[in-house]
Order: sequence, then C-alpha cells, then structure tokens
Amino acid sequence: MKTLRKFCLLISIGSALVLSAGLLFQKADSWHPAAVAFCFFGAIGLDAVPSLKNYQYTAWIITAVVAAMIYPTAFLKVGGFDLRNKWLILAVVQMVMFGMGIQMGLKDFTGLGSTGKGVLIGLACHFTVMPLMGLLLTKVFKFEPEIAAGVILIGSCSSGLASNVMVYLARANLVLSVTVTAMATLAAPFLTPVLMKLLAGTLIQIRFISMMMEIIKIVLVPIGAALLHDYLKHAMPARKRMVYILAMLCVAYLLALPAGLYHWYEDHFSAAALQSAEVFAFLTGAFIVGVVYHALYQLKRSIDSFVPYLSMAGIVYFTAVTTAAGRDNLLNVGLLLFLASVIHNGAGYFFGYWLSRLFGLDKNSARTVAFEVGLQNGGMASGLAGTMGKLATVGLAPAVFSPWMNISGSLLANYWRKRPVENAESADANTKAEK
Repeated sequence: MKTLRKFCLLISIGSALVLSAGLLFQKADSWHPAAVAFCFFGAIGLDAVPSLKNYQYTAWIITAVVAAMIYPTAFLKVGGFDLRNKWLILAVVQMVMFGMGIQMGLKDFTGLGSTGKGVLIGLACHFTVMPLMGLLLTKVFKFEPEIAAGVILIGSCSSGLASNVMVYLARANLVLSVTVTAMATLAAPFLTPVLMKLLAGTLIQIRFISMMMEIIKIVLVPIGAALLHDYLKHAMPARKRMVYILAMLCVAYLLALPAGLYHWYEDHFSAAALQSAEVFAFLTGAFIVGVVYHALYQLKRSIDSFVPYLSMAGIVYFTAVTTAAGRDNLLNVGLLLFLASVIHNGAGYFFGYWLSRLFGLDKNSARTVAFEVGLQNGGMASGLAGTMGKLATVGLAPAVFSPWMNISGSLLANYWRKRPVENAESADANTKAEK
C-alpha cells in the first residue's frame, strides 16, 4: 500500500508538470485533466509523507472543488438523476452526522459539572462572535443576499468534530472540547434558526419552525441513533430487551404510515402538527437505525472505525455538488468568499482565545475554546442549504469555508502542539481526556 501511495505521489508530480505547461501555453484540453489528476493522486500520495498526512482529508476536499469547477456537469446529474435531490442531500447529511455521533458518547454530556465555566464561555463566544462576524463580513464585502445568508448561516451553526480533532492534536483540554461540541449540537436546533431570523431575515425568507425541524432531522436524529448504539454497548440485558421491543413498535409505526396512517394525519392535523408528525417519524427511524447498527457492531466490532470515513466522503460529496451548482457564482465572488473565510476563521480563533483568557480560563482551556469558536459544522450548513434548495447560493460559503477551516485548524494545532502549556491544571485536564 505504501508503494502505491508513493507511485500516486509521483503521478501527481508529473501531472503538476503537465498542468504548468498547459497553463503556460493556454491549452485547456491538457491542463484541465492534469489539474484534476494532480489533486486526486496528490490526495492519495500525501499519506506517504509523514509531515503531510494530517492534510489528506483537506486534500480530498480541494480535489472535489477543482474537479467540480472544471467539470461541473459531471457533479450535477448521473443519467437522469439530479445529485442535488433534496432527499439525497438529507440522507447524506444524516450519514455525516451519524458518523459524528459515533465518535461521541453519552459520557460526553456529563462533563458539564467539571467544565461548566469553560462550556458557558465556549457556547457564548461561539454563538455570538461567529454569527456577528459573518454579518459584518457581508456588509464589508457586499455579497448578494443569498450568498450573504450562507456566510451568516455557517457562522450560526454549531461546532463539529473537527474541533475535537484539532484540540487533540494540540494537546489542549479535550474534555472541555467534547463537552462544548455536545452542548452546541443540542443548542443548534433553537439557536441557529433564531440567529438566522435575526441576522439574515432580510436577506432570505427564514421560516423559524421549519428550519428548527430541519436541524432536528439533520443533526439530532442521526446523532440520537448513534447515542442509542452507545447506550446499548453498556446497557443491562433487561434494558436491552426493552429497547428491542420499542424498536419493533417503531417498525410497526413506520409500516402503518404508508398503509393509511399518514393520510389520516393529513385529514385531521394542522400543517404544524403534520410537520411534528414527520419529525417523529424520523425519530422512530433513528431508533431503528441505532438498534440495527448496534446489531452489526456486535457482528463486527471494527465497524465503528469505518463510519467516520463515510462521513468524510459525504462532506466531499457536498463540496463537489455545491461547487458545481454554484460554479458561475464562485467565478464572480470565489476570491472574496475565500478572503472572508480567512478573516471569519481567524476572528474565531482570536476572540475565542482572548475572551476566554479575559474571563479567567487557563491557557489550555483558552486554546480549546479558540478551536470551538473558530471551527463550524460545515456539513450541517451545507445540509440546511440543500434542504432550502439553495446549494448554488446559500451553500457556497460552507463549500469555501470548510477547506480553509481544516487547513488553518491543522496548522494552529501543530503550532500549539510544539508549544505545550506547562502547568498542573493543563496536565490534569489532559490526563482526564486520555482516560
């Protein structure tokens, strides 16, 4: 396998030479495929270079962007099937969030007692600094309304597992990071629609309840399925049997919906109640998925280690489809959006760190909050843009911001890793995290 990666690296270098020659002589028919080959084989080959291994996932995202910009039609439809289909977008983003949930556990929600102050500071900074900074950038760069709404949207989303990974690499306070991510995820169904209504309500139409329900379906439903799996890992036999009985009842309920129950709902329920019934159906489906996945886990324990790769593949898919759909807009505002992403992300790190220090957190915890504030859940933002049917506009900011967040996060994590904080408090925090 290592030989294959080195071979891919050599192909990437060769493609770079062809790319350079094609650009020099303005031969699009040669530099177009060479650019894709350079990125694709380079993404595989990076694993052969120890110092670059941490950037492999980012390289795949860059590959998706380059390929979609050069060959956009290949990422919009397969045959007659539209890759921007709302239900496909929902299924993929749920898979992404399920992969995130697999890396979490019920114990992650118990850290509030020991890290309460840090969690409150982290949440306050995350849901104030980033949305407001997004709003400020839309005023400075004067983006079109729907593109501006996307900038505010990604600033209003919760943090994702990327922040936990960066905190781990930086050897900061992992307990605090995981707890803030968990709490931000729970808060997102309410806070994200509120922030979007307040800050982006004049840019696009925001239906508060609809957005809240979509976030529940996108985030809480798949993460709930993953947490049920975590619960079953440690549950007593009697409680497991109860869960299995409930799962069978959920199956019966879902089978009853197409058999006539849903039509009854349509005749007797208001629009709001019907929406709630739809979310309940998703929750029952999540319950079944959690039980089925746990059964697969019992057969093959290593399955947990494969699911995160599916999540990564889902994010690469979002990036490719969004880039292809919004290619024309990106050609006009792509550079400005990238500049906005750098400023937005940097402001998150800066204010997250220094506000934490101002409110009395130790340096390691402040580093943790910097990552929690500076890194947003791009998958959630892309999923919401997809459910709105606005991937080509609202979805552009997540597509541009996500690669840069991974690059900057990796750089900052490695920088802080080489400059550890030497004090008893940080040592205790890391000891707890390792346990």
